[in-house]
Amino acid sequence: MSVENKVNEKTTNNMRKPYVILIGSASGIGKSTIAAELAKTLNIKHLIESDFIRAVVRGIIGKEYAPALHSSSYDAYKHLRNKDRYESYEELVSAGFDEHASSVIPALEKVIQRAITDYDDIIIEGVHLVPGLIDIEQFKEYANIYFFVLSSDEESHKERFVKRAVQIHRGGKQLDFFKENRIIHDHLLHQAITHEVNIINTESIEKSIDKILAIINQSCTTIKLINSVDDLADVIDIIINQNNGSLEKVVYNIKGFKEPLTRNINVSDSFSAEKFINSINEDENKKEYLNELYKLSEYRQTTICASSQEKLDKIMTQLTEKGYVLNE
Repeated sequence: MSVENKVNEKTTNNMRKPYVILIGSASGIGKSTIAAELAKTLNIKHLIESDFIRAVVRGIIGKEYAPALHSSSYDAYKHLRNKDRYESYEELVSAGFDEHASSVIPALEKVIQRAITDYDDIIIEGVHLVPGLIDIEQFKEYANIYFFVLSSDEESHKERFVKRAVQIHRGGKQLDFFKENRIIHDHLLHQAITHEVNIINTESIEKSIDKILAIINQSCTTIKLINSVDDLADVIDIIINQNNGSLEKVVYNIKGFKEPLTRNINVSDSFSAEKFINSINEDENKKEYLNELYKLSEYRQTTICASSQEKLDKIMTQLTEKGYVLNE
């Protein structure tokens, strides 16, 4: 019986679709730790590292047929042909990485297919999960599939990268390739943006898990905010810093206009929030524009999300107590 037939048979028995959660990132970002904690939180027993799948594929495909596969992800570029065709070192490293990952992805897709066939929830984590290379569309009808790419600022990435290299006793070799791993990090983010894959900034394990759960659980609501521009920093602090929530969208219903003004914000980490607030406070023209916009709209319909309904209710309570929510 095919995967499709088995899934359809079980769906008719009113069983929910299995969870397939993919977590990709460059080496040293923290994906293994986050994936393990997420598996524990969601009680998912099947957690697989793409490195193990790569080891199996290496045993099947010889080095003479796929030299990039038998290299590390960060130095696979050394085995590319016609290296001169790449305009920059970054393009060369990214191309080598993609060729390395491409050899592993068909096996990863088979693992996903098997999990769906057996109706098992599964988390797969690893550097080989590249948006645009792995085809998740083929599974969306049969599974609740979520794809996340983890990101980090360069300083934090380097600190974790060094720590991990020492832990796995590869310090001498791996530390020489931090630059290449950083290129892979940026390449994965670019691919994630291009293919609309969720990017999670790894400020901390707790914050990362909360952001992932907010997407999986879809705990979101739209409220009517009446805070001032000067209160905006406090509003963001309550939502993002205190409760690990996110600001997704703001809709301004401007007097005299038939159509509202909609702004997609998608701010979920402290760094982006601080950057946003600083950009307002440091630019008088931007702050004045926002003040005028606030005056023209009685309230702002704001969509916020959190990792659970409980945390969402807590955000609502705190904002209401501060007088930031329109009392209807």
